[in-house]
Amino acid sequence: MKPTLLTMAVMLPVLALLGAAAHAANPTPEEIIRELIDRVPPLTHPRDGALPIRGSRLEGWLPEDDEEAKQVLLALDARGLALSARINPGNEDAMAAALRMGRLQQELGLEVGVNASRAMYSFFNGDESTAHLADDGTPFFDDSFGSRKMGCPFRLDGRKDDIKAQFRSFLGAYRDAGVTIDFLYLDWEIDGPIEWNGAWEHSRRCTVCREHVPEIDDFSAFQDALREIRSALQRECCVQVVQEYFPDALICNYSVYPHSGVRYWYDYYEVLPEGAPYIEDQFARYRPWYHEFEPCGYTFANPVVYTWYATWSWYPEWANDDYRWFYNLLLVGSNAGRHTPQEVPLVTWVHWHTTAPPADAPPVPQMSEWAYQELLWHLYLRGNDGLMMWCTAPETTKEVSLMVEVMDGMLAYREFLGAGEPVIFHVPGEPGIVVSALRLGDRLLVRRTDFGDNTAPVTRRVGDRLVTIPRMDGQCRVIDLATCPLVD
Repeated sequence: MKPTLLTMAVMLPVLALLGAAAHAANPTPEEIIRELIDRVPPLTHPRDGALPIRGSRLEGWLPEDDEEAKQVLLALDARGLALSARINPGNEDAMAAALRMGRLQQELGLEVGVNASRAMYSFFNGDESTAHLADDGTPFFDDSFGSRKMGCPFRLDGRKDDIKAQFRSFLGAYRDAGVTIDFLYLDWEIDGPIEWNGAWEHSRRCTVCREHVPEIDDFSAFQDALREIRSALQRECCVQVVQEYFPDALICNYSVYPHSGVRYWYDYYEVLPEGAPYIEDQFARYRPWYHEFEPCGYTFANPVVYTWYATWSWYPEWANDDYRWFYNLLLVGSNAGRHTPQEVPLVTWVHWHTTAPPADAPPVPQMSEWAYQELLWHLYLRGNDGLMMWCTAPETTKEVSLMVEVMDGMLAYREFLGAGEPVIFHVPGEPGIVVSALRLGDRLLVRRTDFGDNTAPVTRRVGDRLVTIPRMDGQCRVIDLATCPLVD
């Protein structure tokens, strides 16, 4: 049985060991972990196999003493949090620390997780063998992605063996140590084939790209060709290699998930090229997107629900600041929830503080804590199985506190989490009433969030039943569907 809540006998020495963590302007990994244990209350409901929260600030550090380290791991687990090891191929000290963390987690019956992002870099390593080729044979690179030299997506086969070797180097070490990896995630972003920024322009100048994509002036054909290669690289160099060693591991990359064919958000480095297609919604420009999850072969879905700085400004028709955030974030979460099969775990990256504001940019209204936590509830009730978070170091305790509070509330309905079927995905096109629900047999777990003063009940169809849902601020309700009228 995996431990989920610490007994008082364990908790007291942990708190005595850690003491009150002082807040730092730029806290170290150790200070972050100590502060989380000091300030985030333990769960009041058992996790009972539900996925823990992982993320960018829950990596790497443990006390040097094994017994102290175990107490830290258990104290985090009591709060629904899990540490992941950072893989750094070629760094023996980092490998030793990763194996130690995994061994201690396995001894405690906790899930072993790793961030293997660095093993996936870099296909575009600056070598001219990966460059675009001009008509006269001159190699050139695309510099529209910042410092990384992006080259020709059709000249990457020679990089595959090196990337596979980076994965094998740590996977073999885990296997030889008798430590099983349960959860492996990547944050592989600015590398490999990407169709945004200046990529299309550079590829149209490249003789190799033009040869492989005869219809290269059609952005959709260009996008499909690049995403097909990008998917194959992830499948061949990561997923298939990991599964040779740990066939049951949950594996995915940041931002890869099943969807409707549309992406509602932009990452911080992505710019829509002139002439590329989009779907307009006020000032938002949603992009047609390639179905990459299935060809990648990943075993959990990993959407990104972030408060990107530009998002608030996309919807000026609404005076409700919270809904200007909530609408877009729920579109993203609903898109993933609706299209991810029930048997595939859905683990969502989230972030509350306004994400990636440009330097010296005018501030925009922060999404309220209330609206953000309501969003997390609706993500769970639209098929989400677990949460991951990215944030800056000083933001960590607040971000985690908001997440843990909602996770604990959801665990009060543990039987619905994972086994319940999401049945409502409508996202209102203006501030109003948002309803989400999980169905488990004849029971319906429902939450209603109101962006406005409407107090009247609303109805939603679930299967062949018409369900009446009253206003219930800050609460969920379990409804017996058998008592609801049949739809004529």
